[in-house]
Amino acid sequence: MATRIIEGLVKTSEIYSLILDMLSGFNGFNDNVQMLEMKLEELCSLEHDINKELEIEELERGKKRKREVENWLRNVQRKKTEVHGMVQELRDCGMFRHLKLIVQVRKLTGQVTDLVARGRFPEGIVGSAQESRGYALLTTELAGAMFQKNVGKIWDWLMNDGVLMIGVYGMGGVGKTSVLMHIHNMLLTAVTNFESVFWVTISQSFSIHKLQRDVAKIVGIDISKESDERKRAARLSWALMRRKRCVLFLDDVWNHFPLERVGIPVRADGLKLVLTSRSLDVCRRMNCQNSVKVEPLSMEEAWTLFVDNLGQQTTLSPEEKQVARSVAKQCAGLPLAIITMARSMRGVEEISEWRHTLEELRNTEAKQEEMEMEVLRVLRFSYDHLNDKMVQQCFLCCALYPEDFEIDRDVLIESFVDEGLVNGMTSLEAMFDEGHSIVNKLENICLLGKVENYVGGKKCMGLQDASSHIAISMMKRGCQHVEPMNNVEGYYVGSQLVKMHDLVRAMAINVMKVNNNFLVKAGLQLTKIPDEVEWSEDLEKVSLMCNWIHEIPTEISPRCPKLRTLILKHNESLTRISDSFFVHMSALEVLDLSFTDIEVLPKSVSDLSTLTALLLTSCKRLKHMPSLAKLQALLRLDLSFTAITEMPQGLEMLVNLKWLNLYAKDLVSSGKEVAKLTSLQFLILHWWSRKIKVKVEHTSCLRKLETFAANLYNMHHFNAYVKTMHIYGPRSYLLQLDTEESHGNSPWCCFAEVCFRKDVIISNCKIRTGETSLMLPLDIQRLKVERCHEIRSLCDVMSLKNATSLKRSEIADCDGPEYMFSLSCSSSCCTSLHSLESLELYSLKNLHGLCKEGEVAAQTFPPGRAFTCLKYFFIYHCPLIKKLLTPRLLAYLPNLEEITVHNCKSMEEIISVDGIDYESFGGKKSFVTNRDTIIVRHSKLVSLSLKHLPELKSISSGQMVCESLQNFRIFKCPKLARFPETATPVQILYDSF
Repeated sequence: MATRIIEGLVKTSEIYSLILDMLSGFNGFNDNVQMLEMKLEELCSLEHDINKELEIEELERGKKRKREVENWLRNVQRKKTEVHGMVQELRDCGMFRHLKLIVQVRKLTGQVTDLVARGRFPEGIVGSAQESRGYALLTTELAGAMFQKNVGKIWDWLMNDGVLMIGVYGMGGVGKTSVLMHIHNMLLTAVTNFESVFWVTISQSFSIHKLQRDVAKIVGIDISKESDERKRAARLSWALMRRKRCVLFLDDVWNHFPLERVGIPVRADGLKLVLTSRSLDVCRRMNCQNSVKVEPLSMEEAWTLFVDNLGQQTTLSPEEKQVARSVAKQCAGLPLAIITMARSMRGVEEISEWRHTLEELRNTEAKQEEMEMEVLRVLRFSYDHLNDKMVQQCFLCCALYPEDFEIDRDVLIESFVDEGLVNGMTSLEAMFDEGHSIVNKLENICLLGKVENYVGGKKCMGLQDASSHIAISMMKRGCQHVEPMNNVEGYYVGSQLVKMHDLVRAMAINVMKVNNNFLVKAGLQLTKIPDEVEWSEDLEKVSLMCNWIHEIPTEISPRCPKLRTLILKHNESLTRISDSFFVHMSALEVLDLSFTDIEVLPKSVSDLSTLTALLLTSCKRLKHMPSLAKLQALLRLDLSFTAITEMPQGLEMLVNLKWLNLYAKDLVSSGKEVAKLTSLQFLILHWWSRKIKVKVEHTSCLRKLETFAANLYNMHHFNAYVKTMHIYGPRSYLLQLDTEESHGNSPWCCFAEVCFRKDVIISNCKIRTGETSLMLPLDIQRLKVERCHEIRSLCDVMSLKNATSLKRSEIADCDGPEYMFSLSCSSSCCTSLHSLESLELYSLKNLHGLCKEGEVAAQTFPPGRAFTCLKYFFIYHCPLIKKLLTPRLLAYLPNLEEITVHNCKSMEEIISVDGIDYESFGGKKSFVTNRDTIIVRHSKLVSLSLKHLPELKSISSGQMVCESLQNFRIFKCPKLARFPETATPVQILYDSF
């Protein structure tokens, strides 16, 4: 009993002690919680300081935080969450629960204290700058010498402190990204002064906000909580500016955008920007200082890449290899296409399968599987991104031409106008300007490529549609020199070609199949018209150009009620088209039969009341036309280079006609048939033909004419028309005045006038002694005078002092002139010579020199400032002239750049110093006995061309110094032995005999 009482007292004492301890512990609990809060505050302050230090080190010095720091920061976040949870629980529970949590509080305090201790990082919180430059991108080996050259060029620009922005452009799949990926990886490993290298790919769904997020992510800052675009840009700009030197690659930029909106501060000793785009225009508008175009691979380079990706496991026999080469060629030099196709053919060793693949690739209408999935899908982006239905339709017009066809820019723009794609303006000139703008846009995004042809060292183009050039050349800007190529038929200098890449055209064909009802069988060597089953009722456009179709028989009469465009041009063997062929084409708007061999136009054409363009240029056997009276919707009619002899019946009914080309040499007319066509803006009549002579009353009523070319009836009608020109005259013109009634041919190549704008040709007229004085347009830019034998000098021709815009003058086949310049002409007579840039002399059989020796020495020659603008001087077929220039006369031609002397059989010296030293000494002329001591200088002469000069002994018997001379061409000058001195060596080209 006593024992039990004692045990009870002990337990009571323990309970009492426990209660006292609990009461004491509760007071200590508050102290523990306060300690935890203090340690947590210390930890938070340390975390804040470390984050600030990281921001500075990463942004300013391009360094990267250590992994242990990342782990520490994550542990801090977790511990802060745990402590905040504990504090919240303490607020919600009672005293006894507090007593149970005291152990956890003490434990948390110890853990927080440990984190504070570990957060001191005595060895630093960041690694080296090299560590943060970036990671190498996975890429393939570059293929081709051009790729290596581009890499070298871009690298040199990057190392140049003066180049801050670089653009790399080219068509989809050509390898732009691969080039930059190699540059990017080179920067990571090479020793340069760039501390950071960043790569951002611009997605199709581009936005400033998204680009800001992408750039922020790679530079290591968080802007996700910032809603204001300007503040995000400011933070990004601050972050990038604090870095010493870095390179930012932006891949696949589709549209230009202001860098300052994003927050990309391109600057010297800071950030450099390199971008890729499919558009040169984007590179330019992004202010890239240097841009480089990535071109497709050559055939050999493409084959090497193809073999590399085919793999060693594929062994080809010689026959299989030949077919495989053709397969590689079909990939058109695009690395993406080559790699895709080669990898799809790995392990294929059956010749039949290789042949089948080649056949599928050659058929543009076949589904091209991997090629279509990869390459054409990539190219389709460029088309879709045009975001302009009109420009897209213009692009699809290019695919109506055959594969590899070189398309003249202006002919292409004509087709835009014919299709109604460029028709929002009343001015033809404005429409052509808009057309050129569209072609430029397609070129800049590499959906079209420029073509450069060189013949005899000169840039030329093929005259596939030469007659169209004569029809449209006046729409071109300015007057340009055009010189026929010697012995090269069908080429001339000065125009431009464009071309569709094979795979771009394949993409366009695929677009046509999906979105449009087009039938394109151009350039496929067809010998007959496609079967009627291929002419579906939904067809809208059909192109069968450049085939060998012989005839369109009666049994073919396609039912195509929606057909708007039919192109059959360049079927040179097409001789007959049945009347029934057009019967069921009631909606036809554009019919192009140019360059065919038809003799008669089918009568059913007369019923095509919706026709807006009828093109028959170079149908050289076409003599007969049906009535055009019903074609009142017609806007353009081209009958140039046809054999028609009379105006088409019903022509006067075409009241809406804007474009009429009647450059047909056998056509007989006085022009009265066009007098009622008051909507005409473009009118070309055969100006060399004596059978078409226009009277002023038939043209003065055409108040809307912008372009006009014709032979005027006589000098009275010529002058009368010129008087009206300042009121409502055309912007572009070629006016011919030929008083002879008999048929004559121009002594020049018929293409010499393909680039004219404000031209006048005077033939067989009495300019100096005639009863009526010749009146020239005030804005004339080019004057050609031929077979006017009574003129004595150039001053007789230039007697009109108000022609102050004259740029080019030609004198041809005139027997009168013995000297081109005369001291007797007054300054007022030679006012028009002040602006002259080109002077050409042809077939002047009595010409002895440019000026008499006594006159050229006179201080008053030439009058005023005549010839100070002269750049080009040409002289051909002048058999008597022996000495061309003198040092003093040359001094009066300070801007002369080119001298051409051809077929002058008596020419002995180009610059003569015989008898007098024309260098002035104190204002006195000095005679010399040793001509070698005379120094002849000219600072701007660039080109000297000498051909067929059998007596030419020297350029000059004095010492001729031409520091600027670059081109020196010699052909059949057997006695020539002395050449001019130049500042740098000039390659002398001896043309072959």
